[in-house]
Amino acid sequence: MNTKVDFFFDKAQQWQKEFEKLRSIALKTELVEDLKWGCPCYTYEGKNIFLIHGFKEYCALLFFKGALMKDPENILIQQTENVQAARQIRFTNLQQIIDLEYILKEYMFQAVEVEESGVKVEMKKTKEFEMPEEFQQKLDENPELKEAFKALTQGRQRAYLLYFSSAKQSKTRESRIEKYIPEILNGKGLND
Repeated sequence: MNTKVDFFFDKAQQWQKEFEKLRSIALKTELVEDLKWGCPCYTYEGKNIFLIHGFKEYCALLFFKGALMKDPENILIQQTENVQAARQIRFTNLQQIIDLEYILKEYMFQAVEVEESGVKVEMKKTKEFEMPEEFQQKLDENPELKEAFKALTQGRQRAYLLYFSSAKQSKTRESRIEKYIPEILNGKGLND
């Protein structure tokens, strides 16, 4: 138990009982409890295994390499089509967690085994993501912008491409691109 994580559980207004139950199960694994991204995160030899987090409609365990896990209970969920590695198990009440306690422990231990195996999730390359026409035009017109974008990490590039291309209208895509050109030129990611 890590006391710096206590604040997450103490401040929770929604899902407090569910969070506490998930924590009690997680602590039985003897993984190291830490606070990352404002959420309780459980690690093995410094590697992130899973975290506990909540949303308006559900709380969840998020397994960082869930895409590589076996899912005999068919309970792992891909949050969105763009999430490549992580998978969630979602809960809407305490009883669901109680009913699945044994299975949750099995999934937690399996996640450690996946990490120990050294296997990696095969991530899509940035070039496999849709390049919005409006952004490609800006890159073609501005060599400095093109170089700055190429210098960003793959993850930052993907975040921009996903954000730009998620707008339905060209006008919105153009507005988003214009807003973030200075950030790209400064070597910053979408959320930096």
